[in-house]
Amino acid sequence: MALFNLGFRIFFLGAGIFSIVSIFMWSAIFHFQLPLNIQTISIFQWHSHEMIYGYSIAVIAGFLLTAVQNWTGVQTIYGKPLILLFSLWAAARLLFIFGTSYLFVAGIFDVLFLVFLVFAVSYPIIKVKQWKQLAILSKLILLMIFNILFYLGALNVLDNGVFWGIYGGLYLIIGLILTIGRRILPFFIQNGVGYQVKLFNSNWLDISILLLFIAFSISELFLRSQIVSSYLALALFVVNAIRLIGWHTLGIWKKSLLWSLYLSFWFICFGFLLFAIGVSKFIAIHAFAVGGVGVVTISMMSRVTLGHTGRDISKAPKAISYALGILLFSAILRVVMPLLDAQNYVLWIGLSQGLWIIAFLIFTIIYFPMFMKPRVDGKLG
Repeated sequence: MALFNLGFRIFFLGAGIFSIVSIFMWSAIFHFQLPLNIQTISIFQWHSHEMIYGYSIAVIAGFLLTAVQNWTGVQTIYGKPLILLFSLWAAARLLFIFGTSYLFVAGIFDVLFLVFLVFAVSYPIIKVKQWKQLAILSKLILLMIFNILFYLGALNVLDNGVFWGIYGGLYLIIGLILTIGRRILPFFIQNGVGYQVKLFNSNWLDISILLLFIAFSISELFLRSQIVSSYLALALFVVNAIRLIGWHTLGIWKKSLLWSLYLSFWFICFGFLLFAIGVSKFIAIHAFAVGGVGVVTISMMSRVTLGHTGRDISKAPKAISYALGILLFSAILRVVMPLLDAQNYVLWIGLSQGLWIIAFLIFTIIYFPMFMKPRVDGKLG
Protein backbone atom coordinates (compact mmCIF):
# COMPACT_ATOMS: atom_id res chain seq x y z
CA MET A 1 0.00 0.00 0.00
CA ALA A 2 1.38 3.40 -1.04
CA LEU A 3 0.24 5.08 2.19
CA PHE A 4 3.53 4.27 3.93
CA ASN A 5 5.88 4.88 1.00
CA LEU A 6 6.90 8.35 2.22
CA GLY A 7 6.23 10.44 5.31
CA PHE A 8 3.93 13.04 3.76
CA ARG A 9 1.23 10.50 2.89
CA ILE A 10 0.27 9.12 6.29
CA PHE A 11 1.11 12.23 8.31
CA PHE A 12 -0.78 14.66 6.06
CA LEU A 13 -3.77 12.32 6.07
CA GLY A 14 -3.52 11.97 9.83
CA ALA A 15 -3.20 15.73 10.26
CA GLY A 16 -6.28 16.37 8.12
CA ILE A 17 -8.47 13.86 9.95
CA PHE A 18 -7.19 14.87 13.37
CA SER A 19 -7.76 18.56 12.63
CA ILE A 20 -11.42 17.88 11.89
CA VAL A 21 -11.95 15.70 14.96
CA SER A 22 -10.02 17.98 17.31
CA ILE A 23 -11.79 21.20 16.31
CA PHE A 24 -15.18 19.43 16.34
CA MET A 25 -14.50 18.28 19.90
CA TRP A 26 -13.21 21.71 20.89
CA SER A 27 -16.37 23.32 19.49
CA ALA A 28 -18.54 20.85 21.43
CA ILE A 29 -16.60 21.58 24.63
CA PHE A 30 -16.55 25.36 24.15
CA HIS A 31 -20.16 25.87 23.05
CA PHE A 32 -22.06 22.90 24.48
CA GLN A 33 -19.95 21.97 27.53
CA LEU A 34 -19.15 18.46 26.30
CA PRO A 35 -18.02 16.68 29.47
CA LEU A 36 -14.35 15.78 29.37
CA ASN A 37 -12.16 14.80 32.28
CA ILE A 38 -9.56 17.57 32.20
CA GLN A 39 -7.57 18.23 35.37
CA THR A 40 -4.30 20.06 36.14
CA ILE A 41 -4.66 21.95 32.83
CA SER A 42 -7.49 24.09 31.45
CA ILE A 43 -9.69 23.19 28.49
CA PHE A 44 -7.96 26.00 26.57
CA GLN A 45 -4.55 24.45 27.27
CA TRP A 46 -5.86 21.05 26.19
CA HIS A 47 -7.03 22.55 22.88
CA SER A 48 -3.78 24.50 22.40
CA HIS A 49 -1.57 21.51 23.08
CA GLU A 50 -3.35 19.29 20.58
CA MET A 51 -3.29 21.88 17.80
CA ILE A 52 0.44 22.46 18.37
CA TYR A 53 1.77 19.00 19.24
CA GLY A 54 -1.00 17.07 17.54
CA TYR A 55 -1.97 18.76 14.29
CA SER A 56 1.00 21.06 13.58
CA ILE A 57 3.64 18.49 14.50
CA ALA A 58 2.03 15.94 12.17
CA VAL A 59 2.31 18.39 9.27
CA ILE A 60 5.92 19.19 10.20
CA ALA A 61 6.74 15.46 10.41
CA GLY A 62 5.24 14.75 7.00
CA PHE A 63 6.97 17.74 5.44
CA LEU A 64 10.43 17.12 6.91
CA LEU A 65 10.46 13.36 6.26
CA THR A 66 9.76 14.22 2.63
CA ALA A 67 11.85 17.37 2.23
CA VAL A 68 14.96 15.99 3.96
CA GLN A 69 15.05 13.14 1.45
CA ASN A 70 15.03 15.73 -1.34
CA TRP A 71 17.64 17.92 0.33
CA THR A 72 20.10 15.13 1.19
CA GLY A 73 19.41 12.44 -1.40
CA VAL A 74 19.20 9.91 1.47
CA GLN A 75 16.08 7.75 1.77
CA THR A 76 14.00 8.65 4.85
CA ILE A 77 11.98 6.07 6.74
CA TYR A 78 9.14 4.21 5.05
CA GLY A 79 7.21 0.99 5.55
CA LYS A 80 7.29 -0.52 9.06
CA PRO A 81 9.50 2.18 10.68
CA LEU A 82 7.10 4.84 9.36
CA ILE A 83 4.12 2.86 10.65
CA LEU A 84 5.77 2.74 14.08
CA LEU A 85 6.47 6.47 14.08
CA PHE A 86 2.93 7.32 13.06
CA SER A 87 1.49 4.90 15.62
CA LEU A 88 3.29 6.72 18.44
CA TRP A 89 1.78 10.04 17.30
CA ALA A 90 -1.69 8.52 16.87
CA ALA A 91 -1.59 6.78 20.27
CA ALA A 92 -0.91 10.08 22.05
CA ARG A 93 -3.77 11.76 20.16
CA LEU A 94 -6.23 8.96 20.98
CA LEU A 95 -5.32 9.12 24.67
CA PHE A 96 -5.75 12.91 24.72
CA ILE A 97 -9.31 12.51 23.42
CA PHE A 98 -10.08 11.29 26.94
CA GLY A 99 -8.80 14.56 28.41
CA THR A 100 -6.11 14.08 31.03
CA SER A 101 -7.27 10.67 32.24
CA TYR A 102 -4.22 9.01 30.65
CA LEU A 103 -1.90 12.01 30.68
CA PHE A 104 1.25 10.18 31.78
CA VAL A 105 0.90 7.42 29.18
CA ALA A 106 0.05 9.97 26.47
CA GLY A 107 3.18 11.87 27.42
CA ILE A 108 5.35 8.77 27.02
CA PHE A 109 3.98 8.12 23.51
CA ASP A 110 4.27 11.80 22.58
CA VAL A 111 7.88 12.16 23.71
CA LEU A 112 8.91 8.86 22.11
CA PHE A 113 7.35 10.04 18.86
CA LEU A 114 9.39 13.24 18.91
CA VAL A 115 12.60 11.43 19.88
CA PHE A 116 12.22 9.04 16.93
CA LEU A 117 11.21 11.88 14.60
CA VAL A 118 14.33 13.86 15.53
CA PHE A 119 16.44 10.77 14.83
CA ALA A 120 14.67 10.06 11.51
CA VAL A 121 15.19 13.64 10.32
CA SER A 122 18.72 14.12 11.66
CA TYR A 123 20.23 10.86 10.35
CA PRO A 124 20.20 11.84 6.63
CA ILE A 125 21.35 15.38 7.47
CA ILE A 126 24.32 14.18 9.52
CA LYS A 127 25.15 11.39 7.06
CA VAL A 128 25.77 13.86 4.21
CA LYS A 129 27.02 16.61 6.56
CA GLN A 130 24.41 19.09 5.35
CA TRP A 131 24.99 21.42 8.28
CA LYS A 132 22.89 24.26 6.81
CA GLN A 133 19.81 22.25 7.87
CA LEU A 134 20.79 22.46 11.55
CA ALA A 135 18.65 25.60 12.01
CA ILE A 136 15.56 23.56 11.17
CA LEU A 137 16.72 20.50 13.10
CA SER A 138 17.40 22.61 16.20
CA LYS A 139 13.81 23.89 16.16
CA LEU A 140 12.52 20.32 16.00
CA ILE A 141 14.68 19.38 19.01
CA LEU A 142 13.39 22.43 20.89
CA LEU A 143 9.81 21.42 20.10
CA MET A 144 10.54 18.08 21.74
CA ILE A 145 11.99 19.83 24.80
CA PHE A 146 9.05 22.21 25.13
CA ASN A 147 6.58 19.33 24.87
CA ILE A 148 8.43 17.60 27.71
CA LEU A 149 8.11 20.82 29.72
CA PHE A 150 4.36 20.81 29.04
CA TYR A 151 3.95 17.31 30.45
CA LEU A 152 6.13 18.09 33.46
CA GLY A 153 3.89 21.07 34.17
CA ALA A 154 0.66 19.15 33.59
CA LEU A 155 1.89 16.42 35.98
CA ASN A 156 2.64 19.10 38.61
CA VAL A 157 6.38 18.47 38.46
CA LEU A 158 7.45 21.84 37.01
CA ASP A 159 5.97 25.28 37.65
CA ASN A 160 5.26 27.18 34.41
CA GLY A 161 5.85 23.98 32.42
CA VAL A 162 2.45 24.10 30.75
CA PHE A 163 2.88 27.78 29.84
CA TRP A 164 6.37 27.22 28.41
CA GLY A 165 5.23 24.12 26.56
CA ILE A 166 2.30 25.79 24.81
CA TYR A 167 3.76 29.19 24.02
CA GLY A 168 7.24 27.84 23.34
CA GLY A 169 5.75 25.34 20.91
CA LEU A 170 3.67 27.99 19.14
CA TYR A 171 6.56 30.41 18.70
CA LEU A 172 8.86 27.64 17.50
CA ILE A 173 6.33 26.70 14.82
CA ILE A 174 6.01 30.34 13.75
CA GLY A 175 9.82 30.54 13.70
CA LEU A 176 9.98 27.38 11.59
CA ILE A 177 7.44 28.82 9.15
CA LEU A 178 9.41 32.06 8.86
CA THR A 179 12.67 30.12 8.33
CA ILE A 180 11.33 27.70 5.73
CA GLY A 181 9.17 30.41 4.16
CA ARG A 182 12.24 32.53 3.43
CA ARG A 183 13.70 29.60 1.50
CA ILE A 184 10.67 28.48 -0.44
CA LEU A 185 8.11 31.26 -0.91
CA PRO A 186 10.22 33.50 -3.19
CA PHE A 187 11.31 30.37 -5.09
CA PHE A 188 7.71 29.18 -5.49
CA ILE A 189 6.60 32.62 -6.69
CA GLN A 190 9.44 33.11 -9.17
CA ASN A 191 8.91 29.64 -10.65
CA GLY A 192 5.14 29.61 -10.46
CA VAL A 193 3.82 32.86 -11.90
CA GLY A 194 4.65 31.94 -15.49
CA TYR A 195 6.82 34.92 -16.31
CA GLN A 196 10.28 36.15 -15.38
CA VAL A 197 10.37 38.13 -12.16
CA LYS A 198 13.10 38.99 -9.66
CA LEU A 199 11.83 39.41 -6.12
CA PHE A 200 13.46 41.66 -3.55
CA ASN A 201 15.44 39.83 -0.88
CA SER A 202 17.86 41.21 1.66
CA ASN A 203 20.27 39.64 4.13
CA TRP A 204 19.70 42.46 6.60
CA LEU A 205 15.96 41.72 6.58
CA ASP A 206 16.59 38.01 7.15
CA ILE A 207 19.01 38.65 10.01
CA SER A 208 16.74 41.31 11.53
CA ILE A 209 13.71 39.02 11.50
CA LEU A 210 15.72 36.18 13.04
CA LEU A 211 17.17 38.26 15.87
CA LEU A 212 13.95 40.16 16.55
CA PHE A 213 11.90 36.97 16.65
CA ILE A 214 14.33 35.30 19.06
CA ALA A 215 14.14 38.39 21.30
CA PHE A 216 10.33 38.48 21.03
CA SER A 217 10.05 34.79 21.98
CA ILE A 218 12.38 35.24 24.98
CA SER A 219 10.37 38.26 26.11
CA GLU A 220 7.09 36.37 25.82
CA LEU A 221 8.31 33.18 27.47
CA PHE A 222 10.59 34.41 30.23
CA LEU A 223 10.48 38.21 30.71
CA ARG A 224 6.72 38.49 30.17
CA SER A 225 7.12 42.21 29.62
CA GLN A 226 4.23 43.60 27.59
CA ILE A 227 6.16 46.77 26.79
CA VAL A 228 9.24 44.93 25.52
CA SER A 229 7.12 42.45 23.55
CA SER A 230 5.08 45.27 22.01
CA TYR A 231 8.12 47.13 20.68
CA LEU A 232 9.67 43.92 19.36
CA ALA A 233 6.38 42.92 17.74
CA LEU A 234 6.11 46.33 16.08
CA ALA A 235 9.61 45.95 14.66
CA LEU A 236 8.74 42.44 13.45
CA PHE A 237 5.62 43.77 11.74
CA VAL A 238 7.65 46.42 9.92
CA VAL A 239 10.47 44.15 8.70
CA ASN A 240 8.12 41.33 7.70
CA ALA A 241 5.88 43.78 5.85
CA ILE A 242 8.89 45.14 3.93
CA ARG A 243 9.90 41.61 2.99
CA LEU A 244 6.39 40.63 1.87
CA ILE A 245 5.99 43.77 -0.22
CA GLY A 246 9.24 42.83 -1.93
CA TRP A 247 7.87 39.36 -2.66
CA HIS A 248 4.68 40.58 -4.33
CA THR A 249 3.96 40.21 -8.01
CA LEU A 250 0.53 40.23 -9.67
CA GLY A 251 0.90 36.68 -10.98
CA ILE A 252 0.41 35.13 -7.54
CA TRP A 253 -3.32 35.96 -7.60
CA LYS A 254 -3.88 33.47 -10.43
CA LYS A 255 -2.51 30.49 -8.48
CA SER A 256 -4.26 29.36 -5.29
CA LEU A 257 -1.15 27.69 -3.86
CA LEU A 258 0.71 31.00 -4.21
CA TRP A 259 -1.83 33.55 -2.98
CA SER A 260 -2.73 31.34 -0.03
CA LEU A 261 0.89 31.10 1.15
CA TYR A 262 1.45 34.80 0.54
CA LEU A 263 -1.66 35.82 2.51
CA SER A 264 -0.82 33.43 5.35
CA PHE A 265 2.49 35.25 5.87
CA TRP A 266 0.57 38.52 5.94
CA PHE A 267 -1.64 37.04 8.67
CA ILE A 268 1.45 36.27 10.74
CA CYS A 269 2.60 39.82 10.08
CA PHE A 270 -0.83 41.07 11.20
CA GLY A 271 -0.45 39.04 14.38
CA PHE A 272 2.72 40.96 15.22
CA LEU A 273 0.83 44.22 14.67
CA LEU A 274 -1.94 43.09 17.04
CA PHE A 275 0.68 42.24 19.67
CA ALA A 276 2.23 45.69 19.16
CA ILE A 277 -0.97 47.67 19.65
CA GLY A 278 -1.96 45.67 22.73
CA VAL A 279 -5.26 44.09 21.73
CA SER A 280 -6.32 40.78 23.24
CA LYS A 281 -3.34 38.43 23.24
CA PHE A 282 -5.62 35.53 22.35
CA ILE A 283 -6.79 37.29 19.20
CA ALA A 284 -3.19 38.01 18.19
CA ILE A 285 -2.26 34.38 18.80
CA HIS A 286 -5.12 33.19 16.60
CA ALA A 287 -3.88 35.44 13.82
CA PHE A 288 -0.71 33.35 14.05
CA ALA A 289 -2.57 30.07 14.49
CA VAL A 290 -5.56 30.18 12.13
CA GLY A 291 -4.51 32.64 9.43
CA GLY A 292 -0.84 31.76 9.70
CA VAL A 293 -0.26 28.13 10.67
CA GLY A 294 -3.63 26.88 9.40
CA VAL A 295 -3.39 28.39 5.92
CA VAL A 296 0.36 27.72 5.53
CA THR A 297 -0.03 24.06 6.42
CA ILE A 298 -3.04 23.25 4.24
CA SER A 299 -1.39 25.05 1.31
CA MET A 300 1.95 23.30 1.79
CA MET A 301 0.31 19.90 2.27
CA SER A 302 -1.56 20.44 -1.00
CA ARG A 303 1.58 21.43 -2.88
CA VAL A 304 3.79 18.66 -1.47
CA THR A 305 1.13 16.03 -2.14
CA LEU A 306 0.72 17.08 -5.76
CA GLY A 307 4.47 17.19 -6.38
CA HIS A 308 5.32 13.93 -4.63
CA THR A 309 2.54 11.94 -6.24
CA GLY A 310 3.85 12.94 -9.67
CA ARG A 311 1.20 15.57 -10.41
CA ASP A 312 1.50 19.14 -11.72
CA ILE A 313 1.88 21.51 -8.76
CA SER A 314 0.64 24.40 -10.88
CA LYS A 315 -2.74 22.71 -11.32
CA ALA A 316 -4.22 22.37 -7.85
CA PRO A 317 -7.73 20.86 -7.70
CA LYS A 318 -10.33 23.62 -7.90
CA ALA A 319 -11.91 22.45 -4.67
CA ILE A 320 -8.65 23.23 -2.84
CA SER A 321 -8.96 26.86 -3.93
CA TYR A 322 -12.34 26.92 -2.21
CA ALA A 323 -10.91 25.21 0.89
CA LEU A 324 -8.14 27.81 1.12
CA GLY A 325 -10.64 30.65 0.69
CA ILE A 326 -12.90 29.16 3.35
CA LEU A 327 -9.98 28.81 5.77
CA LEU A 328 -8.92 32.42 5.18
CA PHE A 329 -12.51 33.49 5.86
CA SER A 330 -12.39 31.40 9.05
CA ALA A 331 -9.30 33.37 10.11
CA ILE A 332 -11.05 36.68 9.40
CA LEU A 333 -14.04 35.63 11.51
CA ARG A 334 -11.78 34.48 14.35
CA VAL A 335 -9.41 37.47 14.35
CA VAL A 336 -10.95 40.51 12.69
CA MET A 337 -14.64 40.24 13.55
CA PRO A 338 -14.13 40.09 17.36
CA LEU A 339 -12.21 43.38 17.03
CA LEU A 340 -15.13 44.96 15.18
CA ASP A 341 -17.98 43.33 17.10
CA ALA A 342 -16.88 42.04 20.50
CA GLN A 343 -20.48 41.49 21.66
CA ASN A 344 -20.84 38.51 19.34
CA TYR A 345 -17.43 37.05 20.18
CA VAL A 346 -18.75 33.55 20.84
CA LEU A 347 -20.69 33.57 17.56
CA TRP A 348 -17.59 34.49 15.56
CA ILE A 349 -15.63 31.70 17.23
CA GLY A 350 -18.34 29.16 16.40
CA LEU A 351 -18.56 30.22 12.76
CA SER A 352 -14.78 30.16 12.46
CA GLN A 353 -14.63 26.64 13.89
CA GLY A 354 -17.30 25.48 11.44
CA LEU A 355 -15.45 26.89 8.45
CA TRP A 356 -12.17 25.35 9.64
CA ILE A 357 -13.84 21.93 9.72
CA ILE A 358 -15.33 22.42 6.24
CA ALA A 359 -11.97 23.48 4.79
CA PHE A 360 -10.18 20.42 6.17
CA LEU A 361 -13.01 18.11 5.13
CA ILE A 362 -12.52 19.31 1.55
CA PHE A 363 -8.74 18.85 1.81
CA THR A 364 -9.01 15.34 3.26
CA ILE A 365 -11.63 14.15 0.75
CA ILE A 366 -9.75 15.55 -2.26
CA TYR A 367 -6.33 14.22 -1.31
CA PHE A 368 -7.32 10.89 0.27
CA PRO A 369 -7.08 8.96 -3.04
CA MET A 370 -3.67 10.55 -3.77
CA PHE A 371 -2.33 9.43 -0.38
CA MET A 372 -3.55 5.88 -0.92
CA LYS A 373 -2.43 5.29 -4.53
CA PRO A 374 1.11 5.03 -5.95
CA ARG A 375 2.65 7.95 -7.82
CA VAL A 376 1.12 8.53 -11.25
CA ASP A 377 4.60 8.52 -12.84
CA GLY A 378 5.46 5.08 -11.42
CA LYS A 379 8.28 6.29 -9.18
CA LEU A 380 8.64 5.24 -5.55
CA GLY A 381 7.42 7.77 -3.03
